[in-house]
Amino acid sequence: MSEAVVTLGCRLNLAESETIRGLIAGADRHTVVVNSCAVTAEAVRQSRRAVRRLRAAHPDARLLVTGCAATISPEDFSAMPEVDGVVANPAKLDPAAWQARPALAAPSTKHTRAFVPVQTGCDHACTFCIIPQGRGASVSLSVEAVRRAIEGHLAAGVNEIVLTGVDVTSWGGDLPGTPRLGALVAAILRAFPALPRLRLSSLDGIEIDDLLFELITGETRVMPHVHLSLQSGSDIILKRMKRRHSRAQAIALAERLRSARPQIAIGADLIAGFPTEDAAMHADNVRIVRECAVVHGHVFPYSPRPGTPAARMPGVPPPLVRERAAEVRAAVAQTRAAWLQGLIGKPREVLAERDGTGHSAEFAAYRLHEGALPGQLVTITPIRITEGLLE
Repeated sequence: MSEAVVTLGCRLNLAESETIRGLIAGADRHTVVVNSCAVTAEAVRQSRRAVRRLRAAHPDARLLVTGCAATISPEDFSAMPEVDGVVANPAKLDPAAWQARPALAAPSTKHTRAFVPVQTGCDHACTFCIIPQGRGASVSLSVEAVRRAIEGHLAAGVNEIVLTGVDVTSWGGDLPGTPRLGALVAAILRAFPALPRLRLSSLDGIEIDDLLFELITGETRVMPHVHLSLQSGSDIILKRMKRRHSRAQAIALAERLRSARPQIAIGADLIAGFPTEDAAMHADNVRIVRECAVVHGHVFPYSPRPGTPAARMPGVPPPLVRERAAEVRAAVAQTRAAWLQGLIGKPREVLAERDGTGHSAEFAAYRLHEGALPGQLVTITPIRITEGLLE
């Protein structure tokens, strides 16, 4: 492992790691970083494994750990012999935390799309989630701060901006006048008329305001790709998770989105095997994939996270959790296969990646033609699907 910053977890961590990479380039000694995740117990274990691998790859470097796992349990990471120090989330973008010069905290151009954090933290209390303990209350960036960040990325030649955060749709709740996310998206589109593509990361459907819905469904520069934080298709499980939407509301939202803009591709986060889940509740979880036409699925087998209310609930046996997760993934694979088949013969503008693939506006994956340069927007009319890629 030669990477100087190893990132686990969410897109917000990924975006913050880009800033950290620039900061440690100006540190007073060779520094490597693990940006940890605490979303599940397995994520914490992976973070600890990443620390050991990074130390083996960089035996003489200063190794620092940041992120949610390190913020929630700093003593656990500080006790690891491989670790030289812990940087809590509130300080992770402060040059002083890395003993770095502020001038080097420039956006990285490593990626063909740029992830721009617009908020962090969360004010909700989902029973399965430990992240509010690692990120704190919801804090929004001002419109001006977001504009400055986007301006830097566009100057570097980036063609796609992705707005990200812990709870993106809560943006603005702590700002004067409590603006909604739709206002931020509208301000970005006005400020950057030449921006080709604006994408939104995971959204809490219950928080989508009228202006945001209008922009998602009517503005061509806002990508027709909506990833919803569904978590479950069962009303009983949603209540036990302390989610704020119902099964019927989720299905109605997906139908409204597709009706207003048929090109829209729906993604969803879904947890399989949540405590107390029985066969009927699991069946609801499988069915909502079809009923919402989920073609991008992030399916998580539930694993108890110490310190959360769900960890104290009666659990589903782990082998059954894994079996149910496989069934939900199979449902997503079925809807995805039909969706990809429907894209054959249709020209799409694709953002070229560095690995010979690219993504359309709907976030369908394509194999690139020879000569496509990373970051370019190229038009592809696919004739077949090979290994999950349109080509």
